Amino acid sequence: MSSGTARRRCAVVGLGARARLFTEALTGPYADRVELVGFCDVNPHRMAVHNGWIGASIPAYAAGDFQEMLRRERVDLVVVCTVDRTHEHYIVQALEAGCDVVTEKPMTTDADRARRILDAQRRTGRDVRVAFNYRYNPVHAAVRESIAAGEIGEVGSVHFEWLLDLRHGADYFRRWHRDKANSGGLMVHKATHHFDLVNWWLGAEPETVYAQGGLFFYGDQAGTRRGLAREYARAHGSPEAADDPFAVQLADSPLLTALYLDAEGADGYHRDQNVFAPGVTIEDDMAVLVRYTSGATLTYHLTAYAPWEGYRISFNGSQGRLELLVEESTWARPNVRIQGDSAVLHGEAVGDSAGRTELMLRRFWEPPHEIKVPTGEGGHGGGDTRMLADLFSKPAADPLGRAADASDGARSLATGLAANRSFETGGPVHTRDLLIT
Repeated sequence: MSSGTARRRCAVVGLGARARLFTEALTGPYADRVELVGFCDVNPHRMAVHNGWIGASIPAYAAGDFQEMLRRERVDLVVVCTVDRTHEHYIVQALEAGCDVVTEKPMTTDADRARRILDAQRRTGRDVRVAFNYRYNPVHAAVRESIAAGEIGEVGSVHFEWLLDLRHGADYFRRWHRDKANSGGLMVHKATHHFDLVNWWLGAEPETVYAQGGLFFYGDQAGTRRGLAREYARAHGSPEAADDPFAVQLADSPLLTALYLDAEGADGYHRDQNVFAPGVTIEDDMAVLVRYTSGATLTYHLTAYAPWEGYRISFNGSQGRLELLVEESTWARPNVRIQGDSAVLHGEAVGDSAGRTELMLRRFWEPPHEIKVPTGEGGHGGGDTRMLADLFSKPAADPLGRAADASDGARSLATGLAANRSFETGGPVHTRDLLIT
């Protein structure tokens, strides 16, 4: 998004864990192109923590002073990392103030907010980039290249299974994500990554969605029924949580202590809520059937309580089949004691690290052929590092079209929003009835 030699003036709004990826990049490898000039958050302590991490004194503004920050600091690029339901609030204000925007996924949480973003982007002519880092994972790029090259012919169907292990999956049920009003549920917050990948791989848009989902494992009723529930609201300071494998002990992690435990006095947010306590309004087991404009169909399943973490994807084509297996962990360690700050902070699986990736091409009448893809370094299979370079350095020509804009963000939402509607109605939903992109 950079142009010329002058450094862009950038502000970050929302200084939680994910924002660290951006604050360190902007004050490190991309400091010659982008100048970090402002922080904005509901919690002053978290902004101070980020300043400590990067060894700087970036001006800190309260959430209500967002527009003042844009004016005073002469901001022309805003990075949005706030709670999902507030993305649209900051994106639209930034666009109307003449700024370009980079937003964390999901772009927003409902169709009305998505329309407001699209309207503001078209009206102002400014850029919106959605941080779909999975597009930049080398193995996902290899899938795109194989399909685009016609190696399996025309794609007729896709089967996609994503497993969140007991450690990573549970984390969505102890944080703000557990309230669907904040996150849109896992169909929006998590699966927007996956639905965007399918849109990108197929070069198509979702038309019709049918889905079934529910709260099978987490929550107070399921926890009581299976004897997993314990009588505590949050883990810190609770004897009941001391040996609970589903509890996260914030005090064991210097990073989580600094960013969340020590910050509670400013906003009262508890990051360590009981996953089997009342108040969970999102689903943990979801099945989705989608038809695309290309005629292809997708069967998708997301499970948030699996013993291992990873995903399986299969593409059935007119000339063969492409199969991807990514095993990120073979088992999950209990949460009684934190197993590494980095993984906790970035929401990664922690268990047996002997994971593997296998991409297999099976053409008709030919023996199977494994496509070897170099393993990427950094978070999300190397996707984070490549995405940052594309966002903040001078972008090179990309025949894979990995850069995602507001329309891509809306298209990724279409499947998840339609799935949520289908959960409620029990019937198929046409995406055009929810969102016009």
